[in-house]
Amino acid sequence: MAKPHVLIVSSPAQGHVIPTMELAQRLIEQGVKVTFINTEATHKVMTKNWSKKDGYEDLMQMVSIPDGLEPWEDRNDWGKLIKSIPQSMHNKLEELIETINKEENNKITCVIADGCMGWPLRVANKMGIRRAAFWPASTATLSTVMSYRKLIDDGFINSNGTPRTSEMIRLSKTMPPIKPENLIWACVGDLATTEVYFQLTQDNVEISKMTEWYVCNSSIELEPGAFSLFPQFLPIGPLLASNRLANQVGQFWKEDSTCLEWLDQQPPCSVIYIAFGSITNLNQTQFEELAIGLELSNRPFLWVVRLGMTKEATTTYPDGYMERVSSRGKIVSWAPQQKVLAHPSIACFMSHCGWNSTLEGVANGLPFLCWPYFADQFYNKTYICETWKTGLGFKKDEAGIITRDEIKSKVEQLLTDKAFKTKALDIKEKVTSSVEKGGNSHNNLSNFIEWIQAKDTGAKDR
Repeated sequence: MAKPHVLIVSSPAQGHVIPTMELAQRLIEQGVKVTFINTEATHKVMTKNWSKKDGYEDLMQMVSIPDGLEPWEDRNDWGKLIKSIPQSMHNKLEELIETINKEENNKITCVIADGCMGWPLRVANKMGIRRAAFWPASTATLSTVMSYRKLIDDGFINSNGTPRTSEMIRLSKTMPPIKPENLIWACVGDLATTEVYFQLTQDNVEISKMTEWYVCNSSIELEPGAFSLFPQFLPIGPLLASNRLANQVGQFWKEDSTCLEWLDQQPPCSVIYIAFGSITNLNQTQFEELAIGLELSNRPFLWVVRLGMTKEATTTYPDGYMERVSSRGKIVSWAPQQKVLAHPSIACFMSHCGWNSTLEGVANGLPFLCWPYFADQFYNKTYICETWKTGLGFKKDEAGIITRDEIKSKVEQLLTDKAFKTKALDIKEKVTSSVEKGGNSHNNLSNFIEWIQAKDTGAKDR
């Protein structure tokens, strides 16, 4: 008998690919066949770190489609990339599905699209294939996306998505406020890029009406207000919380596992872990202030300094820095983050507050030092610091720099006030219960998978 066959399309960014691959794993574990679509550029960097020993080769097929840009063009130009992708990939995806469907026992039975890139759902709708959207970021961020029309009507933004006021937005009494300039489409670059993102937002909201399910990588325990505001969104996460010590798939960067051996030699709950994801970029002054701030903390630290983290061609540390911190500092280009955060020697997580990192820290009961860079990270910081109260943010000086003294001060404050750790452990317990058998997210995911496996291709049955 033919297995259900799901085609999944992810946005071409590390923070999207990892949770979408986690969702694919859950489907595979239940005997669902998955064809996972990436752009050619993303496919190339992913497969460098993809290992057949991961055990998915029988049910997982990785396929790439060109994104429409030339090989030498800058894929960090998000405005250009998100315009090019649907133009280039739409017809090619339809042709791919037609080719796959020629095999009677291999037909695509469902398309799941990243909610930030909904055009594959148009393809599925046209071809009469069942449809679902997956939102890899916070549901609060999705709530702002779905509320764009109300934000225009209420005068917070204009018709191009540009903020019209500095007045705080509160979508509901049970959700924290957000500054208009921190809306996901308004904090990604210049005015032209904002307009491109906002047009994409509007398109995705319209396309979402074609979905039969809209599943979210979050839990009711983390974001009750957002799920109350939009009850049609179904929490199935955090997906990483039930896979904390497994080998994470979907990495763009080669992990340096030597840091785990180094962590084994550190005292329990002593190490500051610093990692700002795959996009954050610091100028040299800020980089040096961070380096010296960590040195002044007088605590062991594990710091991920990836290639391209600073705006300069090469990363330059303060004079004599490596020698001075060698006895208690470990610097790597990329870390196996799930395993690092689960290590007993980690005391706190200094993070850019990307949603994946936020969920990984939450699932391990860690307090945060929040250093958001762009997009949804500012709203995630608000949840950490003001709603969950499991972390602290940094204040910038008049030049826009987070100083060494500010870093030293906040590290000390976070790690001497036991309330942060207590609250973090409490949230960890709630989130862990949600993804375990009988929990809310576990039950929702099971119902979703049952729908995928059902032969009836009619309306969903919830």
